[in-house]
Order: sequence, then structure tokens, then C-alpha cells
Amino acid sequence: MSRYLPLKLAALTLALSACVTINVYFPAAAAEKAADKIIEDVWGQQQSAPSSQSQDKQTSAVFGSPGPSVLLAAAGSVLDLLVPTANAQSADLNVATPAVRQLTQSMEARHPQLKKYYDAGAVGLTRDGLVEVRDQNLIPLPERNAARKLVSDENADRANLYREIASANGHPEWEADIRSTFAERWVSKASAGWYYQDKNGAWKRK
Repeated sequence: MSRYLPLKLAALTLALSACVTINVYFPAAAAEKAADKIIEDVWGQQQSAPSSQSQDKQTSAVFGSPGPSVLLAAAGSVLDLLVPTANAQSADLNVATPAVRQLTQSMEARHPQLKKYYDAGAVGLTRDGLVEVRDQNLIPLPERNAARKLVSDENADRANLYREIASANGHPEWEADIRSTFAERWVSKASAGWYYQDKNGAWKRK
């Protein structure tokens, strides 16, 4: 039986490493789903978000093919029990915390004031998930200070939102990924005619 010990240890190591990878991997599809929900709440967009792709169960392929070793089959069964639990834990991001709701409501209340500046091309969406005064000449002089404050308040809420979602899901290190996901989804859901920055920082009109 000693000749099966290395195989047993290898199977156990593979199973454990696969579980760890799944637990810490950034759930991109779940982040897009969460971003779409929040953006629709804030902007009131009627367009539906693209359906998220179902996560591939790559781990089942590792032990899925029949083999001569009973140990591998047993390890596969154990992994099948562990992996769905890990996937279920990361299937959706928690965006229902009081802090997230408060930030979303604050942004929703501000949006009607910002919308006219988006429509005019005065304010645009930046590549890092924020907003920026793109052309102050498109803002009437008496409104410029108020517009700048709207932009500043919006950016503060957005930065806090990304941080809060990462923290609420137990992974503060996800903040940059969440910000990047939101940056893409803001642009994707923006109305025609709004300005946004491409990856190089150049302004483009949707």
C-alpha cells in the first residue's frame, strides 16, 4: 500500500489548492451583476444588463475522467462536495449593507442634477470609475461652482462605494477590481451622447 501514498498526498494537495484558489479568486461575473444593479438604481436605466455567464466548473474536469485509481475518484468526490460550497459563497457579492444602500441613495438623489451635465457633454465618465468636468465652458457661469461640488460629492460616494463593497464581502484587496468593473459598467450603461474616457484617458462620445 505504501506505493499509493504519494498519489494520495498529491490528490489531497490538489483538492486543497483548488479550494483555496476558488475562495480567493475575484468573482468578476458577480461583480458585474452587482455593478449593474447599483447603476440601474442610481441612473434608473431601463435597459437590461447583459446576462452574466455561468461559471465554468473546471475543477470537475480534473477528476472527471475515469482512471484506474480509486484514490483519484475519491478525491474527486470530496472536491465535488467542497467546490459547490465555495462557489455558492462567491456566487453573488453582498451589496445590501446599510452603507452601500446609503451611498446608492445619495448618488440616486444627485443624479438628476448631474444628468444635464452628462447630456451637455460638460461632465464625463473617467476610466477609473469616477466623473470629471470635461468642459466647464458648457456649464453656465453661475452654475459652475455647484457643478464642481456635484462632481466632488459624486466621486466621494463612488470611492466609498467601491471600498465598502470590497470590505462588506471580506476582501478589501478587491477594491481595485471592483472599481475597474464599475468603470466598465458605467460606460456600458451610459446614454448615447455621453462622454467617457477610453483606456488611454482620451475623451470619446458614446
